Amino acid sequence: MRRALSFVFALFCLPAFASELKPFSASYTADWKQVPVSGSAERGLQALGDGRWQLSFEASMLVASLSEQSTFRLENDAFLPQTYRFERSGLGKGKVVEQDFDWNAKQVIGSDRGTPVRFPLNLGLQDKSTYQLALQHDVAAGKQSMSYQVVDGDEIETYDFRVLGEETVRTKAGLIDAVKVERVRDPTQSKRKTILWFAKDWSYLLVRLHQVEKDGKEYQIMLDEGTVDGKPVQGRRD
Repeated sequence: MRRALSFVFALFCLPAFASELKPFSASYTADWKQVPVSGSAERGLQALGDGRWQLSFEASMLVASLSEQSTFRLENDAFLPQTYRFERSGLGKGKVVEQDFDWNAKQVIGSDRGTPVRFPLNLGLQDKSTYQLALQHDVAAGKQSMSYQVVDGDEIETYDFRVLGEETVRTKAGLIDAVKVERVRDPTQSKRKTILWFAKDWSYLLVRLHQVEKDGKEYQIMLDEGTVDGKPVQGRRD
């Protein structure tokens, strides 16, 4: 349950992106089909100046809470993470992750649950927020399959995705045309499934997420309301 909650919270972090970054805010609700649990999350992307951006996230569900913050630069269409901070409380043991990306020394230095970590830093390496920006950028560019190297705790993992097509998603903001994307996993290694929907007309803002855990539990995340570049997200009405 704790692992599933963290993964769902992480995917709340997907912000708006098109040909250029645009500030945004979005709120979501989550529903667990097998458990009477509901939650909420708020996410925001803002420019800090000097070419830096900040992606911030706050979420809560039952007795659990989570906060995540990433700063980065966008240079020559490449996302360059600068700092990443993650903190979770509740659901048993808490978790704190800190990462600093030193592009001069080509090193990622940080800690995971108090254990020091260090990785070589090469162009293309992402943190657990910036890879989501890269994903939306590639979906907006029309790519059909994507792969990212991501600093995931004390390891570097490969995250693969593929586009499944287009669908209309019914949200509280109305009917929204979206691109449907699947997280690709080796079926011999994992039974988990993750599907995401990105709004075509709203800078590819995440509007829906559906996940099936390896134990069969299902999780549904849906957009409540949002703004992209100051404009309220509005879909079609029946």
